Order: sequence, then C-alpha cells, then structure tokens
Amino acid sequence: MRGGNVHRRRGCGIIAADFKEGQNGMTTSVEAGIGDEFLERFNGGFTGILHWHQLDALWERLRAQLDGTWHVYAIGEPPPVEPVTAAELDRFIRELDALLRAEHDEEYCGVVYVDSTDVPSLVKIFDPNNLGSSCGSSGLRVLPGWVLSRDIPVDLEAAMPPTRSRRRWWRSLFPG
Repeated sequence: MRGGNVHRRRGCGIIAADFKEGQNGMTTSVEAGIGDEFLERFNGGFTGILHWHQLDALWERLRAQLDGTWHVYAIGEPPPVEPVTAAELDRFIRELDALLRAEHDEEYCGVVYVDSTDVPSLVKIFDPNNLGSSCGSSGLRVLPGWVLSRDIPVDLEAAMPPTRSRRRWWRSLFPG
C-alpha cells in the first residue's frame, strides 16, 4: 500500500486536556497517565485509505494480526478495557466492510485512516453518514465512528470539549 494515491495528514487528532471520568467509571485523565499512549497515537499522523483495494489490503494486514490484542471502540459507547478475541475482530472487519461499501457508495473509500499501513496499531473509521470534516477544516470536529487500537482507548467524547462557539450558543440558551 505504499506510494500512489495515499496521503498523510498530520494533526487529525484531539488535544489531550480537561478529561473527566468516563461512563464506565474509568478515569480518563492525562494527569493520571491513563490513555497517554492511545491519545499520542490518536493525535499522530495518519495515512488515508483512498481506494477500496487499499482497504482490502489493510483488512488483510489486520487479519494477519488476529492475536487478541485489538480493542474495538464504537464512539459513543464506553471505551473497552479488554481486547476482542480473534473471532470477534474478524467478524467486526467483515461486518464493517459490508457497511462501508453499502453506505459509502462511491468509487473511492476515503473514510478510513491508519497510523501505519505496514504495521497498523490504530485505525480510525469514519461513519459514512456522519462525515463532516475529519481534520476540522470546516471548524467543526467530527470524531470517527469506530476505532481499532492496540492501546486501551479513552472516552473520546469526554476528551473532546465542545468548540467555543458551541459553548457560547449553549450559554445563550441557558445563562448562568
């Protein structure tokens, strides 16, 4: 998957600040040291998977690593503490691939980003029905729909404070 038609994006991540206790009671504070490795990877550089054949190659690389060390995180759900089994990861890949191809009916993929195409350790998959701008160029930040990670993930919704404009809007509705 090297060369031709892949692009790198830097800074497609979050700023690690003002974390709070997650829904599962696990502290997601950087001060506590929990999630540092995950957030560092999440904020790092990513390669966009632009074509469907590149996605097929990524899935094959992940299937070659069915070693029980992957966490499957659906944003909006409590982040997993335990990795999934090899069978669960394989099933997730099959089901997600079918969903992406059905709901992102384009000649290109463009909704999957990986930290390394050769040795992946973190994959961001954006929901085709909630794309927005993955790097915030529109001013609004859209989290991926799903994350595959070798590191234990943190609650990304808690880690991403709303933008100042959203806070001002909210405060105009409910002052005080």
